[in-house]
Amino acid sequence: MSSLFLESPVPRYLQLADLLRQRIARGQWAQGQKLPSLEELVKEFGVARVTVRQAIDLLAREGLVSPQQGRGTFVTGQPKKERFISVVTRLDELARVYADTQPRIVNIAESSAAPPLTEREGHAAPSYTFMRRVHSHDDQPYCVINIHLDERIFKLAPEEFRNKTVIPLLKSMPKVKIASARQVMTIGSADVEVARLLELPMNAPVAEVRRVFLDAKGTVIYLADITYRGDAIRVEMDLQP
Repeated sequence: MSSLFLESPVPRYLQLADLLRQRIARGQWAQGQKLPSLEELVKEFGVARVTVRQAIDLLAREGLVSPQQGRGTFVTGQPKKERFISVVTRLDELARVYADTQPRIVNIAESSAAPPLTEREGHAAPSYTFMRRVHSHDDQPYCVINIHLDERIFKLAPEEFRNKTVIPLLKSMPKVKIASARQVMTIGSADVEVARLLELPMNAPVAEVRRVFLDAKGTVIYLADITYRGDAIRVEMDLQP
């Protein structure tokens, strides 16, 4: 059995489909090209025949390949390359990223307890409003976000905070001053709830971001834990020579 697939909880056919998808995306298998035979793929990857069939069936449903009886399987499409969420390093840019987002509230709770904070992140406000939301782009859900917003700020515009994306709204409020902001990104996998909300297979790759805004006194006025679809986000950085 191939060691490629021993350590991951992701179903083996999904892992194999991802490897085959990458070959198509890189041009290793060009448009119209015939894929290796079932037996060749079984031998190369050390998996069962049913695993290869499931992976090919998945790519066929995505329009990337077309199995043709008696002839083999041929490349018929390219994976989508658009990754419309960029990891940005300026607050103004971040506000623009969410400008055309369609938010949907899954859960909201006012006067909730402070989220767990590290000393480096800052100290807690007296109380928070908690919101769990799903953000979509062109009707495609791309992130789940858990927000803790200083309740004093929430009460300045409760209806707007319920119906609009939070960061552009915070930036537009003259009474709110964000003194510092930071975020940390890690790579993870989708649990059952996130997979359902983002319409992903369970354990699909995701990017997890923790974002913290402080006021001038070091109070955490906004904390968000965001889980992005892995196929919706890209990281681009300028490297100093």
